[in-house]
Amino acid sequence: MGEKVKNTSQAERILNAAFRCISEKGYANVSSRDIANEAGVALSQLNYYYKNKEGLFKKVIEMLFKKYFNEIENNLKKGTTKSESSVYLIKYFKETLIKKPELFKIFFDLTSMALWSESLKKFLKDLFDSLAKLIEKYIVNDSIKYENLKSCSPSSLSRLILGTLFGTSIQLMMTDKKEECLNTLSTLELILS
Repeated sequence: MGEKVKNTSQAERILNAAFRCISEKGYANVSSRDIANEAGVALSQLNYYYKNKEGLFKKVIEMLFKKYFNEIENNLKKGTTKSESSVYLIKYFKETLIKKPELFKIFFDLTSMALWSESLKKFLKDLFDSLAKLIEKYIVNDSIKYENLKSCSPSSLSRLILGTLFGTSIQLMMTDKKEECLNTLSTLELILS
């Protein structure tokens, strides 16, 4: 029993170390040895638990998927109206961008890699699809108030909102004018309320 706990703990340490290393340096700039050193384990342990660096990265992605999805859904659920749900969603994005930018860094690194990797593309597609469905459920469904948008499907509108959130987020990561980008998210909040 003690060995199983030790192994689980070691696997988690490796996973957390991979997250830290990749979010600080990017996937391409991190070696398996860097991750092993950060986790305080032998390099062979990475291969034992995760097969290779890509296998480990897939687990990091799964961890991110659960983290993003659960945090976003919990924030959407806080609202008692669709308008309130949009306020909580945008507040979550703002706070995460300011307090935990490493989540977005690793997410954007994943996005660029997914363009070239079918297995990573599937993870990202599933995340985007799931997030769009959450936005559709908690914000968009039956709440289209602008006449010229009534011909748009709820799915299209939820993807537009999601694209605006992530597009603005990457702009914020790249600029010195962070306040201006945060104001863009406030503008989205006004449009949705």
